[in-house]
Amino acid sequence: MNLLTSAEWDAFIQEHPETHILQASTWGKFKAEFGWSPKYLRQGNLGAMMLFRHLPLGYSVAYIPRGPIGAGDWAAFWPEVDELCRQEQAVFLRVEPEIWEPVGDSFIPEQLPGFKESHQTIQPPRTILIDLKGSEDEILMSMKSKTRYNIRLADRKDVTVHPSTDVKGFHRMMLTTGERDEFGVHSLKYYQRAYELFAARDACVLLVAKYEGQPLAGLMAFAQGNTAWYFYGASTNQERNRMPTYLLQWEAMRWAKRNGCQTYDLWGVPDQPEPVLEETFLDRSDGLWGVYRFKRGFGGEVVRTIGAWDRVYNPLLYRLYTLYSRRHRTPSA
Repeated sequence: MNLLTSAEWDAFIQEHPETHILQASTWGKFKAEFGWSPKYLRQGNLGAMMLFRHLPLGYSVAYIPRGPIGAGDWAAFWPEVDELCRQEQAVFLRVEPEIWEPVGDSFIPEQLPGFKESHQTIQPPRTILIDLKGSEDEILMSMKSKTRYNIRLADRKDVTVHPSTDVKGFHRMMLTTGERDEFGVHSLKYYQRAYELFAARDACVLLVAKYEGQPLAGLMAFAQGNTAWYFYGASTNQERNRMPTYLLQWEAMRWAKRNGCQTYDLWGVPDQPEPVLEETFLDRSDGLWGVYRFKRGFGGEVVRTIGAWDRVYNPLLYRLYTLYSRRHRTPSA
């Protein structure tokens, strides 16, 4: 079994600019402060950061977020994974690969042998990807006309957007947004540590939109390799007619582009095919439906990963854990 140090893992992913930020060693260090233990496993040119959350009686659950990464023999990789999971007494392993649909009929049995599909995804499987390779004018022209109008309206209505270090203020806005839109919010410490760890390596920005010095909205975006991700966003209930969230999102895209990113991931829309999304979004505002109307305006492509797949080592405890998880959902990322 070839376990790497975090420094060795960083060197490995430098060879793979497509690596998702949830596979970065910094993410492993971050999650280690919130109950997870990271392990870095490599088999040839294929590898994965695995996270283990320990349970009572010495058991654990294992998770590979947006991995494995690299190109190699998946069939040879899983026995190494199984050995590590047995050492950690994992009840099951959940894998959410960064593999986009559609895949061939043979992909799952060949690449994920012995896995079963899980509908309890941790990260949102469906998202919208914005192409940043063109000029700023080209990116703007790819948006819905109403979204372009709202970006310019915010600017005309004296909304300004600047980088900030005020995570506490951002968390207050998150609590307001979570209550208004009925979604889960992490603790202040969670956002604070995410910002501190990634901002230290210029891989995170906290942007805040203000009007006359009053914070109206904020977002936290992350960058790794060719991609930036919009993980966390919030807004107050004041001055919403000034459309601060539109200008805020545009400035985040500009930040990503300046940092060499070619793709901006809006991170999460309802897990429905695009025709269903377009037919339904005006009639629903629950869950991720509440943000789909906003996100769709920025253009881009609606895509879906292959979702979550579980490899079960202890069927009885797996069933108990699955029942528990249905009642205790946590925010993504």
